[in-house]
Amino acid sequence: MHEATLTIGQLADRSGVAPSTLRYYERLGLIHAARTGGNQRRYARTELRRVAFIRISQQVGVSLDEIRAALDSLPSGRTPTPDDWAALSRAWRDRLDERIRLLGKLRDDLDGCIGCGCLSLQRCTLYNPGDSLAAEGAGPRLMLPRLGQG
Repeated sequence: MHEATLTIGQLADRSGVAPSTLRYYERLGLIHAARTGGNQRRYARTELRRVAFIRISQQVGVSLDEIRAALDSLPSGRTPTPDDWAALSRAWRDRLDERIRLLGKLRDDLDGCIGCGCLSLQRCTLYNPGDSLAAEGAGPRLMLPRLGQG
C-alpha cells in the first residue's frame, strides 16, 4: 500500500466507522476512494477529516444531504485548507445557532413537563387543544419557529 493512502479497514479503524458505513458514504459521494489495479479501495489520509466531519455533524442532527452540500462546497482536487473549513463553518453558523437555541428550548420545556407531569395542560408547550395549529403546518408548532418568525 502507498504510504499516503489507507485501505478501507485502516480507515474504519482510524475513524471508528464500520466499513459498510464507509462504503455507504462513498456511494453518497461524501467521501472518495481511488481504486487499485485489483479494484481495492484506497483512501487519501485527508478522508479521515471528512469522516470526522460527517460523524460530528450527524451527532448534532445534521442530515446527510446537508453534509453532502457542505462537503461539495470544499475544493476538489486538493486538500481543503483551514480557510476552506472556516468558510464552511461560517456558512453553517446561523443553522447551528438555531439548532442550539431549539435544543435549549427543548431542554427547558422538558424540564417543565417533568416538573408538572403534564397534569397542567394550561402551561404545556406541547399541548395543542383541538389541533388549532393544524393550519400552520405539520409538526410541533409551539416548539418550532412560527411561519414568518425566523
